[in-house]
Amino acid sequence: MKASILSFMLVMALSMASFAQQDKSKRASPPDSTFVTTEDGVSIAIHYSKPSLKGRQIGVDVAPFGKVWRTGANEATTFEVDKDVLVQGQPLPAGKYGLYSIPGEDNVTIIFNKAWNQWGTVYDETQDALRVNVTPVEYGQSTEQFTIQADKSGTVSLLWGAYSVPFTVKAAK
Repeated sequence: MKASILSFMLVMALSMASFAQQDKSKRASPPDSTFVTTEDGVSIAIHYSKPSLKGRQIGVDVAPFGKVWRTGANEATTFEVDKDVLVQGQPLPAGKYGLYSIPGEDNVTIIFNKAWNQWGTVYDETQDALRVNVTPVEYGQSTEQFTIQADKSGTVSLLWGAYSVPFTVKAAK
């Protein structure tokens, strides 16, 4: 009987330890989500993890200029729309995508990749559904932790450091 109780307690302790290790909110780059339904009826859901600058320089130490970046941390950032849309005027079918980017000083390429259920550093260009180029703008305040915002007008903004990288999402007609 005592062996059964000890076995049960051991199993419970291991289960709780396993759960604690899987608590993503305890990560250095915790998960976050952005949800919005736009004025033209598009539901946008974005799931990502929020790395911090921690004194690093964007384009040099983190999110290097000219190289594909996972646009967040940990698992691939996901971007999902429930209707066919136009992103920066370019068509993107309804669905779920991995969101990647290629940062640059004067231009950022936003990439919607068909492979979304994977670790963020896994990237296959042949799976790209759409690439659009956008211009980063000074945000006016410094954002220590990477943040994605979306508003009812359909503007999605990637905020980090002193910059915002906005792109538009509109219902396809």
